[in-house]
Amino acid sequence: MKVLILCGGLGTRIAEETALKPKPMVKIGQKPILWHLIKYFKHYGLNDFILATGYKSNVIKNYFEKNKIYNCNVKACFTGKDTLTGGRILRLKKIIGDSDFFVTYGDGLSNVNIRELIKFHNKHKGIVTLTAVRPPVRFGEIKISAKSEVLSFKEKPQATQNWINGGFFIMRKEVFKYIKDDNTILEKKTFEKLTKNKKLYAYKHYKFWQCMDTLREKKYLNKIWSNGNAPWKKW
Repeated sequence: MKVLILCGGLGTRIAEETALKPKPMVKIGQKPILWHLIKYFKHYGLNDFILATGYKSNVIKNYFEKNKIYNCNVKACFTGKDTLTGGRILRLKKIIGDSDFFVTYGDGLSNVNIRELIKFHNKHKGIVTLTAVRPPVRFGEIKISAKSEVLSFKEKPQATQNWINGGFFIMRKEVFKYIKDDNTILEKKTFEKLTKNKKLYAYKHYKFWQCMDTLREKKYLNKIWSNGNAPWKKW
């Protein structure tokens, strides 16, 4: 199963770091957060990676050309500077092929059990499985039925006590029918349509998940890494 990592954003909330490099290249310890993500998926036997790049794409491409990860195929693909999340996936349709594939963001870490996530995905007839988590506010709020169907999806509400979108998606090829062009935001138009058609399912993850949107979050991730307490370190 291929793993597509979205690496094209500007990372404006952490401008202290992203003035010189794309956010997925901000370091946790001595390695970019993107390296940590790839190593995490590799632990579960996934070794075919597509990096959907945009802002400062050459920084990512050059790094992985010089720093090979053993037994991994890492391909950096420029998907446009201003292309939105859904559009980046659509641009890579031919490379992805017809099989189910993973999608995740290049700025978040978790200890979600990839093996169990795949099992969950294979049990339902939806088009997309997302990983639902319960972290800080300011992310897309999800309401989930007893059958694990997503009943509503609201992107970045003011406040929430419910599940939110943690990324770590598995998608079937039918998802491309829900992506119009470069201007399609995956988390809005695509997921709203999938929800309406009862084709979006949520896998509930109760343990560690953390994005890196701010300098404070970067420092937190570095702290738990340096203390030897990083929940995502499986290698």
